[in-house]
Amino acid sequence: METHFWLSVVVAGFASAVAEPDINVVCAKDSVQVTWRVAPQFVPYAAQFFLGNCMASAWKVLPTGEGEARFNYKFFDCKFTRKLKGKRIIYQNELSFRPQAKPKPAIFKYPVQCVQKQPEGKVSLFLNPGMGVSEGHSKLVFHMELLNEQLTGVSKTNVIPLGSFMPIWAAVEQKSHQPLVLLMDECVAASTPELQPGTQIYPIVGNHGCLLESKRGGSLFLPWYHSSAIILYLQSFKFGMGGEVYVYCNLIVWDGDYLDNRRKACHVKDGSWELLDDPTQSFLCNCCDKSCNPHNKRAVDWGNFLSPTPPPLSLIRLLQLTLR
Repeated sequence: METHFWLSVVVAGFASAVAEPDINVVCAKDSVQVTWRVAPQFVPYAAQFFLGNCMASAWKVLPTGEGEARFNYKFFDCKFTRKLKGKRIIYQNELSFRPQAKPKPAIFKYPVQCVQKQPEGKVSLFLNPGMGVSEGHSKLVFHMELLNEQLTGVSKTNVIPLGSFMPIWAAVEQKSHQPLVLLMDECVAASTPELQPGTQIYPIVGNHGCLLESKRGGSLFLPWYHSSAIILYLQSFKFGMGGEVYVYCNLIVWDGDYLDNRRKACHVKDGSWELLDDPTQSFLCNCCDKSCNPHNKRAVDWGNFLSPTPPPLSLIRLLQLTLR
């Protein structure tokens, strides 16, 4: 009941706040700049504002307490659509506010459109059958950053007081791909910027998406705001490795919306393993205290940066932190 009450308050508050939305759209030759100002009560929900499938490029808290989201993207980003109408090229997308993870719908949408005159004597790329189509072999761009305490942007420091929480954000830019799902398959902490065979490591996430640290403290995965990004809310502690700590995560991504015991995000809540955002499928987490490798294959070989049985794409990312 508390969750439904919280959401009804957010929806009601946002509905009144956007009766006359403060949105400014500036179209350029091959890109767009959108500025969206929101009321102070929605600043904590910065990660739930989107242009298409893209998060804000930058967030700024104004002296009035209001939040200002800026979206600076090319027309081939964020799932812009291109349409030809006479001699005009029309790029279309929409802004949205999505307080709950998909498949829950956005509670606010606002159309964004840029119109350009088609150059004389040139054939639009949109007319090329190979353009504007989702392709699985396009290069993907991954991100892994430490967020600030308000979860409104990248942290300006990597110095973390012991006992505080570290929101570690990982995401993949979808570009022209079909909707992608990104997960933290395994994460470890180490005291060196390069992993070698025999390097001392401390497991954080293991067994294909099981947040092991949630068994020992208050760490958890934050609710999904988009399938292509995930936030690990990790409580800092002494790893037994000194002040400098390096967090390595093996990120996996694929173009499907299904989960299984090797593609999941599980953490311990109320003493038992639970699947992120869908407790009804927590049976996928039953293997977290055993082995989630169906054929007894090894997990990530951190010394050689290899995953013996990777999903469609597997990539290791590094984050440097200082604990004090």
